[in-house]
Amino acid sequence: MVTQSQSLPSACNAYLTAAASIAASVILLKSIANDLIPDALHDYFSSSFLKLSRRFSFHLTVVIHEYEGLTSNHMFHAANLYLGTKISSSTQRIRVNKLEKEQEMAVAVDKDQEIIDSYSGVKFNWILQSSAVKTSPPHSGKNSNPRTEVRHFELTFPKKHKDFALKVYLLHILRTAKEMEEENRTVRLHTVDYNGTDYWGSVAMNHPATFDTMAMNPDVKADLIEDLDRFVRRKDFYRRVGRAWKRGYLFYGPPGTGKSSLIAAIANYLKFDVYDLDLREVQCNSDLRRLLIGSGNRSILVIEDIDCNFGLHNRETDNPAVAEEDKITLSGLLNFIDGLWSSCGDEKIIVFTTNHKDRLDPALLRPGRIDVQLEMSYCTFSGFKILACNYLNVEEHPLYVEVEDLLRKVEATPAEVAGELIKSDDAGVALQSLIVFLEEKKKSNLDKTIP
Repeated sequence: MVTQSQSLPSACNAYLTAAASIAASVILLKSIANDLIPDALHDYFSSSFLKLSRRFSFHLTVVIHEYEGLTSNHMFHAANLYLGTKISSSTQRIRVNKLEKEQEMAVAVDKDQEIIDSYSGVKFNWILQSSAVKTSPPHSGKNSNPRTEVRHFELTFPKKHKDFALKVYLLHILRTAKEMEEENRTVRLHTVDYNGTDYWGSVAMNHPATFDTMAMNPDVKADLIEDLDRFVRRKDFYRRVGRAWKRGYLFYGPPGTGKSSLIAAIANYLKFDVYDLDLREVQCNSDLRRLLIGSGNRSILVIEDIDCNFGLHNRETDNPAVAEEDKITLSGLLNFIDGLWSSCGDEKIIVFTTNHKDRLDPALLRPGRIDVQLEMSYCTFSGFKILACNYLNVEEHPLYVEVEDLLRKVEATPAEVAGELIKSDDAGVALQSLIVFLEEKKKSNLDKTIP
């Protein structure tokens, strides 16, 4: 007699055999369907099934792309930063980035990894998707996408919470990400990789310059700081009067007067990133637009030695035949400074530097394009005292009287003065070296005036 316990293995075997047979039949039918059913019809049924399933789904998916055209999507950046703090023990893969000059490691979500976040009792599912894109060779003449991949977040949540997600949750992410950036913000220097992607790459900018260390006229320095403070707090004003939220500066003067250091001091003061653009390497106006639009908000776009860039000289004195061969045009640059393209982005500062202001086209200097013109001149005694305090840690010295008298008679740049002060840690030795340098320069100037 067969007991119930003895019949169980036979029943299980029968069920397993039947399941295997059904599975094999399904695979066979799917294979036959793939061979016999046309691709168009197959895609139609697949698409119809997907639409039907979505219609009866209780969830909604929001797609957040990394870029919208030429501009970066701030929502994607904020989500990427925010989700880096939501990684749990169930996450299998994460991305960790540590640049040489950065103090902290940046942790972010890797692609195809699901992150579950709960906010005010609502569960939100995040997943990062990525796909490769084809790129054209550098300088191929095509307006190709310089990126090697396209990324986007997919945010899924119950449909009934759509308004809450869009009007509350995403705004919460934007606020949180902004707070995180302000707390851990590192000023970055962006340059263009002209031999690679022809797009912005960045490193941490650890330039130590500050307004306290700048050897400038105190009144000029105070006026500049006041102008910067007024600019960053006038968002509503710029919107009300219908102007792009930007400010243009021209720093001009002899080499060694501190133009580049002043840019670093402004960046450190405002915590703005710096985008350093060499116009001589830009291929055409469309590339110029792409690079300028790709720069971020709260940034300083720097175009140094603009008088050395072909095509941007004074049109009244230069040879027209030479201008026709230029890679970019003055009109292309001006269109971005004060044309429609100037409204692409907020809280931007544009700084031009030149050693020869007289060589610039008057069209570039028009109010609205250049708002502030600041002359960087030779070292004054007040500027010297700042340098002496920085380099020698002294505020007064018996040799100051002789230095002051010489600086009234000799034109020396702050870089030249600093070059003498750095030669010794002993204040007396360093100041004496500076006096000798200024005396020799004074004598040299006198020799030039004697026939």
